[in-house]
Amino acid sequence: MLKRIENEKPAQFDVLPKIINGGIAGIIGVTCVYPLDMVKTRLQSQQIGPNGERMYTSIADCFRKTIASEGFFGMYRGSAVNILLITPEKAIKLTANDYFRYQLATAEGDLSLPRAALAGGLAGLFQIVVTTPMELLKIQMQDAGRVATAARAAGREVKQMTAMGLTKQLLRERGVLGLYKGVGATGVRDITFSVVYFPLMATINNKGPRKSDGSGEAVFYWSLLAGLLAGMTAAFLVTPLDVIKTRLQADGEKEFDGIVDCVRKTLKREGVPAFFKGGLCRMMVVAPLFGIAQMFYFLGVGEKILGIEQRKSV
Repeated sequence: MLKRIENEKPAQFDVLPKIINGGIAGIIGVTCVYPLDMVKTRLQSQQIGPNGERMYTSIADCFRKTIASEGFFGMYRGSAVNILLITPEKAIKLTANDYFRYQLATAEGDLSLPRAALAGGLAGLFQIVVTTPMELLKIQMQDAGRVATAARAAGREVKQMTAMGLTKQLLRERGVLGLYKGVGATGVRDITFSVVYFPLMATINNKGPRKSDGSGEAVFYWSLLAGLLAGMTAAFLVTPLDVIKTRLQADGEKEFDGIVDCVRKTLKREGVPAFFKGGLCRMMVVAPLFGIAQMFYFLGVGEKILGIEQRKSV
């Protein structure tokens, strides 16, 4: 049984401050880790050549080659879209998890592990409305540099892509639904991640020292640690799902007809290790992203802005 530190849950759930906290947490978190996320995407989406050649051989090699060909700010390609959309995404994810935990908890504030997992899964389900188009635009923007470099090496020139240009192109060619390419894979990844992450984070977070302000929340560094450890664990477990999602959404040399076809062709061409491409980098991205996001989420900035007393979450 996962229990709150206090003996009963609050009489009401304040949604607005949670949304503000989630948005602030997302913006700060993604700004800090975006370059690593760029590297992860390029490592996962690159295809092995007929003679086993590849553009990037490691995380460090990808960093070096990207900065050399695109400059330091090339590491933030597509970040404007991601930072813009991460605000509602994190607001939905973190707030939805807290809301469902609140609704599923007993009057005494107790929450069983299955119910905690259900709350996390529902939060993951809700977020894909924003996550899918955000991820699609982000991945294609991030991968554009790799495609352009490969084209130049082959003597071709590729027009530089902008986030607005890409959005207009996708809407023109595929309509609104075109922004939801890979929604199935995104949903499977995000729901699975949330089922693992949120109960584990809450368990670790509840074990630490509390703030002295009477809110019942963990001190900031413990929330950071809880997010880091839970994010690292969940990220590793769902890496194969993230590879599938990335390949379905990236404009690569190979076409995949859905999740099953992607799994089958990837296994045939590259074997099981392909499903863990960028796994270390993904852990390096997700762990600090969620650690930083959870820390700022629990700081209670939203409550301070609105003049509301911060209450301990379930």
